[in-house]
Formats: sequence, C-alpha cells, structure tokens
Amino acid sequence: MIIRKTDKSDLVQVMKIIKQAQEFLKEKAIDQWQNNYPNENVISTDIENGESYVLEDEGKIIGTTVVTFAGEKTYDKIYEGKWLSNGNYGAIHRIAIDNRYKGHGAAHKIIKFAEEICIEKNIYSLKVDTHEDNIPMQKMLKKNGFKNCGVIYLEDGSKRIALEKILKK
Repeated sequence: MIIRKTDKSDLVQVMKIIKQAQEFLKEKAIDQWQNNYPNENVISTDIENGESYVLEDEGKIIGTTVVTFAGEKTYDKIYEGKWLSNGNYGAIHRIAIDNRYKGHGAAHKIIKFAEEICIEKNIYSLKVDTHEDNIPMQKMLKKNGFKNCGVIYLEDGSKRIALEKILKK
C-alpha cells in the first residue's frame, strides 16, 4: 500500500469512497457526513490546496484523507476538557476507506502517514475530531494512540469529540 497526494483525476474514485462512507454512517444512524457533505467542491478544494491524499493498493484507490497544517478555527475553543498541547499541530480530516478494505489496516496506514508528515515538519501534535456517535472511528483513533481531549463545535454548531496524539521526536 502506498499513499500519495490526490490528483484531480482521482476525484471520481475518491467520491465513490466518500459516498460509501456516507451510506455507512447513514445505516448506522450516525448524523455525520450527511446533507451533501463532503461533496465534490469540498474534495476539489482539498486537492487544490495540496492537502488531500489517497491510499492505493496495487494501483487501486482504497482510501482518502486530508492532512492540514493551516490550523482549525473550531479547535481554538475546546469544552469539557483541554488539548494535550498548545503549539503547532497537524489535523486529519475526512478519513474514508473503501468498504472492502475496512478492518485490514488501511486507516492505521493513513494515521501513520499523517504522523510522518508532522514529524518531517517538526510538528509533534496531531488532532482530529469526529461525531460523538461515530464509535468505529473513535475506537480506531484510540487504538492508534489518540486521547479524548474534550468537545469542539463546528461552525454550524455541530458537536464533535476532539482527540489528540502527541508524537515522539
């Protein structure tokens, strides 16, 4: 498996994986990634910003994510807890894995990749947020060393569980 920057030509395949994830969340009654989010415009912007990555297995795209260092306005205020660190950080967004590859270490590979990018930039904090009902994502993140830090609210007021991992130099 390899991870590379997403190219505009990958958009159709990335959107198929996003749609699978949206359906999975809907089936599990998790109110995350519904109401046409993320859509092609969001993913296209991620690609244009150079923050979107795809995970490939034998040339087939099986996963996608965003790793950003731009800072998240919604992370400025955390409730019911506190972040583990206050300095620069990387943030992971929009992790999605093709249904046929779930449970085979694909998400773990994406997390490790995000950690490596952070360390290359001398950044030792990685933050992420997810819906409070998205237990599979929370379990995967905790299995990969993330700690629950509290709650953040998205710009639309949606509540999210905030997690952080301190990386080793």
